[in-house]
Amino acid sequence: MAKVAKKYAEAREKVDRERLYDPEEALELVKEISNAKFDETVEVAVKLGVNPKHADQQVRGAVVMPHGTGKEVRVLVFAKGEKAKEAEEAGADYVGAEDLVAKIQEGWLDFDVAVATPDTMSIVGKLGKILGPKGMMPNPKTGTVTFEIEKAVQEIKAGKVEYRTDKTGIIHVPIGKVSFEKEKLVENFYTLIDTLIKAKPPGAKGQYIKSVAVSSTMGPGIKVSPQKAASMGK
Repeated sequence: MAKVAKKYAEAREKVDRERLYDPEEALELVKEISNAKFDETVEVAVKLGVNPKHADQQVRGAVVMPHGTGKEVRVLVFAKGEKAKEAEEAGADYVGAEDLVAKIQEGWLDFDVAVATPDTMSIVGKLGKILGPKGMMPNPKTGTVTFEIEKAVQEIKAGKVEYRTDKTGIIHVPIGKVSFEKEKLVENFYTLIDTLIKAKPPGAKGQYIKSVAVSSTMGPGIKVSPQKAASMGK
């Protein structure tokens, strides 16, 4: 533990905690100070000027990262008949209906994302108390309740990630791995910010992108200029 703390302290010394970095510079620094023995995930934390307590100010959706996230995603699909066959051909890891519902009720959760066709939601609804708290419940807002199964599975496998404001109005989203070329991380970063700006709720007043920070799994947070992040690299 002491060794880990020492590495973290050394990485933190290289970060000016009073400075607001350009997005490109911040991501380059994330790569530079990464010192874990595994390929760390690069994450973006965005504080939005919204009040999540109000239904009309909740920000939730999904975004497809142009260069993926570097993570192998296990996709489960609730579907029947031809749609089940479509899911299998699209590359879904698990496909089923009542059998999968029963398996999950018994405690099995060996998957990352669940997709469902609208006609199976009557049985999938039984899993609300299990999948809901984990953020894994299929939802039309994130494109995981759909008859377009092939598209949904392929997008998730290609790097589609969901985002949702927490109780404090912050969104945490992975945008790749430390091993990614900086240019790919930058493009994924701006794709996320652009998506969040377009998702701005009508009820949000004042400054919308309040703060932005990037970090690796084991690294310190690096503050990014909200203005430069929102300028989309222009």
